[in-house]
Amino acid sequence: MFSKILIANRGEIAVRIARTCRELGVASVAVFSDVDAGARHARAADEGVHLPGIAPADTYLNVAAVLDAARRTGAEAIHPGYGFLAESAEFAEAVEAAGLVWIGPPPDAIRAVGDKVSARNIANRAGVPLVPGTLEAIEDPQLILGFARAHGYPVAIKAAGGGGGRGLRVARSDEEVADAFATARRESEAYFSSSDVYVERYLDAPKHLEVQILAPTPSDALWLGVRDCSLQRRHQKLVEETPPPLFSERMPEMGAAAVAMSKACGYVNAGTVEMLVDEDGSFYFLEVNSRLQVEHTVTEEIFGLDLVACQLRIAAGERLGFGQADLEGRGHSIECRINAEDPTRGFLPAPGLITRYTEPSGPGVRVDSGYAAGDSVPEAYDSLLAKLITFGNDREQARARMVRALHEMEVEGIHTSIPAHLVLLEEQSFVDGRHTTRTIEGGRVLDVLLDSNPAAEEANVLMVQARPVHLWHPAMAASAAAAVRAGAGGELVAPMQGTILKVLASVGDEVEAGDAIAVLEAMKMETTIAAARAGVVKEVTVAAGASVGAGEVVAVVE
Repeated sequence: MFSKILIANRGEIAVRIARTCRELGVASVAVFSDVDAGARHARAADEGVHLPGIAPADTYLNVAAVLDAARRTGAEAIHPGYGFLAESAEFAEAVEAAGLVWIGPPPDAIRAVGDKVSARNIANRAGVPLVPGTLEAIEDPQLILGFARAHGYPVAIKAAGGGGGRGLRVARSDEEVADAFATARRESEAYFSSSDVYVERYLDAPKHLEVQILAPTPSDALWLGVRDCSLQRRHQKLVEETPPPLFSERMPEMGAAAVAMSKACGYVNAGTVEMLVDEDGSFYFLEVNSRLQVEHTVTEEIFGLDLVACQLRIAAGERLGFGQADLEGRGHSIECRINAEDPTRGFLPAPGLITRYTEPSGPGVRVDSGYAAGDSVPEAYDSLLAKLITFGNDREQARARMVRALHEMEVEGIHTSIPAHLVLLEEQSFVDGRHTTRTIEGGRVLDVLLDSNPAAEEANVLMVQARPVHLWHPAMAASAAAAVRAGAGGELVAPMQGTILKVLASVGDEVEAGDAIAVLEAMKMETTIAAARAGVVKEVTVAAGASVGAGEVVAVVE
């Protein structure tokens, strides 16, 4: 086993890794930015290295600085956590080139599954079921029309390097194909520096299930149950559980498919093979996440394992001490991601000072947190505060414990997603296990939250009328009408303070209502600023990297 590792991450996952290191007798090194100098993860590690600055590019994404921190502290290996550099083949190669051990999958495997077209081809060769679609990039929209006539509408046009809904457009008729194709290619180029897109049949309201894999060697992979991650907003998960409440009889087949995928791409260490499941129980390969998942905790609860410890043992060349026959889950576990977001405003990020913070406890309750009372949640990073996990002998006990724990958890000073979680956990489709990826955004289950916030209701109604942006911000409540009037006049405004991540349109471009014009980043969450109506882009007032304030004009479409 290693004597010391560096954790190239922050927040709750860095705290969680440091705890496992302490249990194993491994010294841990944290890295921290200016605003994280007193953060919980910096305190949890045995020592820390300051990465001057705030912006991720200068700190947690600064490969040279991270590697230098590892060398200066005598770390033998680097654990990337998730996010930031966790799925970067280039970072993994740089770690190995520096003579350090990379606690993750081989760079070639990361690269192979990172491209969606490449991953679909690997899955196809391995016999893993695929949603009907192309196995190569599409250059001509006529090919999409032919595919739709063979397989039916709707169809999804997806960026090959995509994820999280970026570079994805859905066409529901022949008339929509050309615009969807052009928009998907434009966004793909802007987001991923490649215009490659492919097409597949679009599943409107599937279950999103995923298989945890653990591979000691490229030829020896294990599967550790199946998780249901269907409750999502903007393609981001809110609630996860295992085992899945529906289609549990398909778990052995899904596990076998995940193992086949792991072996086919030469995978090592922990990862996840994600699937979409249709209403009849048919499952299809979606993607591979080549890292530890946020929701790995529920798998740990039912199997009684520490997946981070397993990762370290694999990277150190040690035996796991168990095989597939030893893996038998018990009970049920649910995780809620507690985010610094306002669910009454489209889950917009809500950074700020936490004035009060009380974690729940009691039987079957676990909290993995990156914050405490008195900490500030910075705008520069993601909005995840903590993960609340419950375990029960069955699903209903785990659900009841989660509802109780959510009521016990107290976070004051900032908005959180807890009110939304309380509604969702009591919503009948979730109680019955019938929830899908469309439960939140395809219905009105969270409308009850507007009743407690009249300003939010007014702002959301105004937003629907003019739709200058996709999301809203609490600070915009007082000026909501003015902002919408500006949008209705052709001026597209920033919904919050942040940094322009991408500019997706140029002066002279013809756009349709809903087409992305620019992407604003705040707290590592991307907000798309979209055209309110069809027209021509007359002016673009920002560039990538520019800072903007709430209500500031970004572009004009007339």
